[in-house]
Amino acid sequence: MADRVIFVCSILIVAVYFYATAQIPSLEIGDPLGPKAFPRLLGIALLFAAGLLFFEILQARKLESANDGHQPREDRGHYVVVGAVLVWTAVYLAVFEWLGYVIATTVYLLTLMVYFHKGKWLANVLTSVLFCVITYVLFTKVLGVTLARGLLPF
Repeated sequence: MADRVIFVCSILIVAVYFYATAQIPSLEIGDPLGPKAFPRLLGIALLFAAGLLFFEILQARKLESANDGHQPREDRGHYVVVGAVLVWTAVYLAVFEWLGYVIATTVYLLTLMVYFHKGKWLANVLTSVLFCVITYVLFTKVLGVTLARGLLPF
């Protein structure tokens, strides 16, 4: 039942997001795509994610019917994991300005990846560091966005 509620809420969020995107004013001069291009692309990605959730719900329903309606006993350990991720995200947000984008995001991602992708140290470190460096360069050099510098001199 919870997955269905999440699906409906995500569809509502996407609808509100698309409505808000439509309210962005378009300028007559400048980029032909205008300021709506990136928000629309993000909205399409959100809609795609909601569609994936819908297909996952359908697969779970098929699996449930194949098991004659007997669901396995629910493990409550995932609540602890979700709570820990929420606390870790709050810590990340609290130290973001002080540490800066590259350091804070690398440590944040690396910690999550070490837990969720156990035993793959090389892949975890490379993914965390490369993602942060590539996105930092993309946002600061290509898109001209200012990100928190923090402890690093650049």
